[in-house]
Amino acid sequence: MRKQLVFAVAGGGSLAAGGSLALRYRHDIDAGRARLAAVGRTAISTAFGAVEYADRGAGEPVLAIHGIFGGCDQGLLSVGDLLPGRRVIAPSRFGYLGSALPPGATPADQADAYAALLDGLGIASADVIAFSAGATSALQLALRHPGRVRHLAVMSGNWPGSHTADHQPQANRLLVRSELPMWAVATFARPVMPRLLGVPKGLPLTGADTRTVTGLISSIFPVVLRAEGVIFDFFVSNPDVNNYDLVAVTVPTLIVHARDDPLISYDTARRAAARIPGARLVTVGHGGHPLLGQQDAIRAELASFLEKPGPATTRPAPASKRSRRAARPGTS
Repeated sequence: MRKQLVFAVAGGGSLAAGGSLALRYRHDIDAGRARLAAVGRTAISTAFGAVEYADRGAGEPVLAIHGIFGGCDQGLLSVGDLLPGRRVIAPSRFGYLGSALPPGATPADQADAYAALLDGLGIASADVIAFSAGATSALQLALRHPGRVRHLAVMSGNWPGSHTADHQPQANRLLVRSELPMWAVATFARPVMPRLLGVPKGLPLTGADTRTVTGLISSIFPVVLRAEGVIFDFFVSNPDVNNYDLVAVTVPTLIVHARDDPLISYDTARRAAARIPGARLVTVGHGGHPLLGQQDAIRAELASFLEKPGPATTRPAPASKRSRRAARPGTS
């Protein structure tokens, strides 16, 4: 992390010294805001404040829970074409984009906020797919509201004992309080960003892989609209998973993890799969944290997994008295 900060400081100095760099900085940040504005975003009001989400497609609903530095836009990006023929509902987690961060919030609160979102949409239960840091609150949803989760699929998840579940150095706050540090790293230290995303050093990338990585890097901007959520993940949500009794997870669970994931070790996923009753672990040999090059295999695994019967539901969920749907502009 110290090396990234050095790059950021150097980049910031160069930015201050050169007008052309200042124009490039403004162009890139404006482009990030334009990408976000193109995403249709809506919010409901709940006891936890605003819960923002994006809604795409038609069919049986899937709740897509994004990773760190994300938001509803990254939730859609992460799903990509993994779930054809399904309605994808991608919430922004606490502190990301248009979703509130309640005082003293916990991942358990986040799970209750997901339930409130499903209430507001009149959805009794949904399949859930969680990516990376999104696994923590997805597990809480399965533990606290098992009847709302038909199937749980966790991709490169944050698991007990992983490095991501360690308490982070306070210096990490510096990277997200303004756009400049992360922009400087992305601009002046290009090889650093794939490492931050969990791309293994030396992994050969196809053209499609490169486009995926570029898209993920772009998706973190604007950083300042994600900062509170990132800090919540670093210091509250990610470490909280160490306290979970995975044996108590009763919903059908699929875990997908790469052996060469440099951010969250494969062993933590293997141990988690052994503890969750009936969990299926899908191991991929390479692809790192973003599971690069594995889309076809993962799509097939998800199709097979989601076809299996989940917990029965007897009636649609009533609209929550605490929640009401309200239009929200798709702008930052």
